[in-house]
Amino acid sequence: MADVLLLHHAQGQTPGFLAFADALRAAGHTVHTPDLYGGESFATLDEGMAKARSIGFGTLQEQGVAAAEGLPDGTVYAGFSLGVMAAQRLAQTRPGAGGAVLLDSAIPLGEFAPDWPAGVPVQIHGGEADEFFMDEGDVDAARAIVAAAEDGELFTYAGCGHLFADASTTAYDADAAALVQQRVLDFLARS
Repeated sequence: MADVLLLHHAQGQTPGFLAFADALRAAGHTVHTPDLYGGESFATLDEGMAKARSIGFGTLQEQGVAAAEGLPDGTVYAGFSLGVMAAQRLAQTRPGAGGAVLLDSAIPLGEFAPDWPAGVPVQIHGGEADEFFMDEGDVDAARAIVAAAEDGELFTYAGCGHLFADASTTAYDADAAALVQQRVLDFLARS
């Protein structure tokens, strides 16, 4: 079973985010879910982004990276949207990373390290109706990461918007979310 550091999105530790973590736990994985918002969560993305801006994106990234201290080699770093910043940075720069799962976002290669590290598998998920993922360069970054990785997968989901795998968001798509969850569980089983 895998150790997973799962970092939340801009809306915080929503019930849907926590349910996703619990589903991984139910499959036997150890899932760490640090709360970078000190117990606050937000009903809308706009409210969550206002919170993230008030803290600072750099500060949130550093807090996410610090949450990995003490975790064992082989930890899989995962994040939803905003949480991808720290998850991807850890996967690319922390020795002993077991893998990366990036949901709703991807950061261009070169931001944290010039290449994807050898031996670190990656799985990326994005909605085809997600204007952030499709229109702001994330899908291009995702394609480059998958091409650079020895074991990389990119999955896109027709008709799905931002945070579609979180049951507490307005973009939630139950069928696509179930497929994401199964694909992540299959990835963790291989890690």
